[in-house]
Amino acid sequence: MIPAPDTRADRVAEAVAAAGLDVAIVGDLVRPGDSIRDSMADVAWLTGFGGTSGTVVIGPDVRIFVTDFRYTDLAADTVPQSFRIVDATADILEEVASHLTGKAGIEPAKTSMETHGKLLEAIDEGVELVAIENLLTDLRRVKDRAEVEAIAAAAALTDEVYAWIEERGLAGRTERDVALAAEEKMRELGAEGPSFPSIVAAGANGALPHAVPGDRVIGTGEYVTIDMGAIVDGYCSDCTRTFVEGEPDPAQKQVYDLVLASQLAALDAIRAGANGRAVDAISREPIAEAGYGERFGHGLGHGVGIEVHEPPRLSKRSEDTLLAGDVVTVEPGIYIPGEFGVRIEDLVVVTEDGCRNLSSRPK
Repeated sequence: MIPAPDTRADRVAEAVAAAGLDVAIVGDLVRPGDSIRDSMADVAWLTGFGGTSGTVVIGPDVRIFVTDFRYTDLAADTVPQSFRIVDATADILEEVASHLTGKAGIEPAKTSMETHGKLLEAIDEGVELVAIENLLTDLRRVKDRAEVEAIAAAAALTDEVYAWIEERGLAGRTERDVALAAEEKMRELGAEGPSFPSIVAAGANGALPHAVPGDRVIGTGEYVTIDMGAIVDGYCSDCTRTFVEGEPDPAQKQVYDLVLASQLAALDAIRAGANGRAVDAISREPIAEAGYGERFGHGLGHGVGIEVHEPPRLSKRSEDTLLAGDVVTVEPGIYIPGEFGVRIEDLVVVTEDGCRNLSSRPK
């Protein structure tokens, strides 16, 4: 993980105070042993802690990091010195409860009903649990320079894996072989691992946006959609390319050209101040005009950071306005059931007057 600057704790403490709270709980109390990719993303961003068991109690006058004996040394090496590190000798939830005062914020989406009930039993009289939404998610959204550099490094590593895949060729290999080899190559190049299970979908399987690689042998002349990303310094990348060995038939080529035109139009529309729904609509215009509107069923893109799916969203239902420093995917697609699919995805950083494309592989 990238070391977390203490300014992040200052920003969170200010947000806690602005919400009328005395403290807030940061961390997922539902699944304290889960992967950092989901349950610990907020804690990782706030503290730089890379373990899988840690919860923060933070407010204007308190900064406490609660973990267990497995991670006290790691916490001492990574968590900013402004935090007091507490070893929960018995139960992390009870330890967290003992540090709550006044109005204590907690995110319902990250707390099960069972855990909420236990927390109510454990807190002192006078402590009120208050539901908060997206406090850390909103603060995490705009990436600082170090975060962008980490995401760019993950994107560059992914591009290198794509180049390696192209050199080896695809025809005659199974989808699973390509996916496993790609993830092994990522680690060989220095990635912590893939940012999500890699997708390799050939022929008719390409019509499944989230196809699982199987034993299907890739043939000459058929489209192969590969969607993958790497983790570098705790940050994710995400990129999709659609390949063909040999010559595609005219119908395949028409669809590919439509998706590429859609993606280029969307890339041209991205800039700070653009509306996520409007950019999504721009990407759909060439596809809909050609009669394939119903074959583009997912949103245009999503934010990427410590998690591979973060705000903001580019979709029909998005209410987000893009901000300079957002990192988003741009990934239109057309999926023809029983035949093939095409998706092209780049990862970009939003700037005041456009975007910086982190994905360098040819389209």
